[in-house]
Amino acid sequence: MTAIEITQPGGPDVLQPTRRTIPEPAAREVLIKVRAAGVNGPDLLQRKGLYDPPAGASDIPGLEIAGEVVALGSEVRGFAVGDPVIALVTGGGYAEYAVADERTTLHLPEGLSMIEAAALPETFMTVWVNLFQRGGFKAGESVLIHGGVSGIGTTATMLAKALGASRIFTTVANPEQQAASQALGADVAIDYNRQDFVEEVLRHTEGQGVDVIVDIIAGEYVARNFQAAAMNGRIVQIGVIKGPAPQVDLFPMLVKRLTHTGSTLRARSADDKAQIITDLQRHVWPHVRSGAVKPLIFRTFALGDAAQAHALMESGQHMGKVVLTVDA
Repeated sequence: MTAIEITQPGGPDVLQPTRRTIPEPAAREVLIKVRAAGVNGPDLLQRKGLYDPPAGASDIPGLEIAGEVVALGSEVRGFAVGDPVIALVTGGGYAEYAVADERTTLHLPEGLSMIEAAALPETFMTVWVNLFQRGGFKAGESVLIHGGVSGIGTTATMLAKALGASRIFTTVANPEQQAASQALGADVAIDYNRQDFVEEVLRHTEGQGVDVIVDIIAGEYVARNFQAAAMNGRIVQIGVIKGPAPQVDLFPMLVKRLTHTGSTLRARSADDKAQIITDLQRHVWPHVRSGAVKPLIFRTFALGDAAQAHALMESGQHMGKVVLTVDA
């Protein structure tokens, strides 16, 4: 099969097509003919040598896929050859075939194309874990979502809107992104190149701040998030695009009784991920079926053009998800 490998840590050009043996499914795995694979921030970190795959995972990047089941492990009972599916994988998504644990594989959600569905598993699970489980977001609360037009940002905005946010703030890079974020459900989209997000949040909340903050940025945003958070606020760290935080004054955390937490999804056990999927099916899938929540696809690239997809992601010019497609 054709797959995309990371020839060495570096820029997008280190992603190169290669030939690999088609993997064989283990007892509880399915082999999937990949039709589309989502591109995510962890893929970029892995390419740079900053995020190694878990032990036993494929070195091929790619964490979410959609396609058809073409072979079954000996203990698989919930799927049949030919089933259209989506799957969260620990690696191997940038390829013509990939194996997935049956516990992290789902039948293709009704109403979604393969391309749309490939943008769902990693992103929706990450948002669910961080905004709703770790962040404890509840209907009636306010939320600030950094990177408002990223894959994570657009998904978090749609889910917060669907599940009852009182007010949604996002940060974006320009007026075009402001309009796109507001169209998805943001009440206030803050252009961080022209506006200070702390000032804007406090101005729109009468100085109270927001209940939950979802941050993929880090760096200087860590201290500023403490300023923008409300009393008993929760800050959830998903990414560190701007690197480690400089010296941070922790006094606001104490005064406001803040919680600052974070997590990664990739290294969790299959059973943990299966429980997250169960929660998504219960709480989110009805909104997907109704069309209220749908992955926002910005652009697709052929599998062999993975380097171009990564370059676009790093440019920050995308609004929604970038997806790789695999020819039939």
